[in-house]
Amino acid sequence: MRFIPDIHSIVKRNIGFTEMGIRSSLRLTQTMAKVTPYAIRWGLKRKLPPANEVRELFEALGTTYIKFGQFIASSPSIFPKEYVEEFEKLLDQTSFIPFRTIKKIISDDLKQPTNHIFSHIDQQPLASASIAQVHAATLVTGEEVVIKVQKPGVQAIITADLNTVYVVVRLLEFMLPNTDRDALAGIVSEMYQAMIDECDFTKEAQHIRAFRRFIDASNINTVVAPKVYDHASGVRVLTMERFYGCSLTDKGASNKSRGDPAKALFEALNVWFASLMDCEVFHADLHSGNMMLFEDGRVGFIDFGMVGRVSPDTWQAMLSLFKGLNDQDYALVAHSMLAVGMTRKNIDEQQLFIDIKNIFISINKFDGEDLMANDGLNVAPAVNDVINTLGEVARDHGIRFPRSFTLLLKQFLYFDRYIQILEPDANLFDDERISTVYLNNRL
Repeated sequence: MRFIPDIHSIVKRNIGFTEMGIRSSLRLTQTMAKVTPYAIRWGLKRKLPPANEVRELFEALGTTYIKFGQFIASSPSIFPKEYVEEFEKLLDQTSFIPFRTIKKIISDDLKQPTNHIFSHIDQQPLASASIAQVHAATLVTGEEVVIKVQKPGVQAIITADLNTVYVVVRLLEFMLPNTDRDALAGIVSEMYQAMIDECDFTKEAQHIRAFRRFIDASNINTVVAPKVYDHASGVRVLTMERFYGCSLTDKGASNKSRGDPAKALFEALNVWFASLMDCEVFHADLHSGNMMLFEDGRVGFIDFGMVGRVSPDTWQAMLSLFKGLNDQDYALVAHSMLAVGMTRKNIDEQQLFIDIKNIFISINKFDGEDLMANDGLNVAPAVNDVINTLGEVARDHGIRFPRSFTLLLKQFLYFDRYIQILEPDANLFDDERISTVYLNNRL
């Protein structure tokens, strides 16, 4: 298992050994003190622990484990349904870090006093999550911005926590001898890489710049992404243009914008479709809170912390899956799942077809209002319920999806629900305003 060397190589590049050693040792001691009672109780039962107990423990452990919980909640093709549903309860809204600490982090990361760059920083944060805190500010040159500031010690905590998780994984392998060890190692490695990438704000800045290059090269003026101010950004600080608007699916959106929300949605959908093939990354978390409708009718894509990369094969399988759903051709849906999924078993495709048909028929039972339950931090229950069931059936048939497939599926389901909210008579694949045919012909 190559997981630990990978962690160490990344740590060497990102944080000092002194900070890593002190923080990691302290964190490991704290974690083991909290985990040991649970581990003894679960170990005696020699079976997977109750989801609610794991969630409670994760909440008590803090930063990394909250992110673990969110990873689990957003990965229903990997984890059991009861775990996914339980971890949906984890909110990524945490207590505020004092402003004096935030101010010091900004000056340390940018290597100059904050008043050399910012004429004003609001002391009251706009939001506070497990990894970062966001403040409104004004640059000395007059631009209104938001500053995303990484909380202290996050990378060291994640590194210590992931070493602990590595030990837990080995314990699970011992407790559950039939466990697919490669799958467990892959999940842990994927978790780590996703979280460590989220800690490097230079990568998020690269994602934003890549998307802005894409929309510029494509002469797109209906969707925008915030400008990144490089001189005011670093590894732990990301300063971006501040957007003003409302959620695209806000019930009062039509009164807050001169544009038509439904028209703006189709334009945003076409831009997102095009980004799958023409941009380095695609936005992988377009819940309603991350698409902002401006007064002039444009749509702003915000928060590029979670992105994906898609191969032509995965994209084609995704199109085929939804085409099969649209045509009620569930055999095509089942075939598409097999085309992109990873399996070591011989699959009964006919039985898979029957199971998939039952899953997607259930999609029609959801009310569009279910999607509005999304609070901007968690996946809407209706969306996750569909993906949960799909993942459950896939596991029953020995199929494991790559994470990019799950991310794509989630965005498709989001857009399908948005269309039903804003224009119920429209269809994701049949509407002439959606240019999926163009994309399909590109492959």
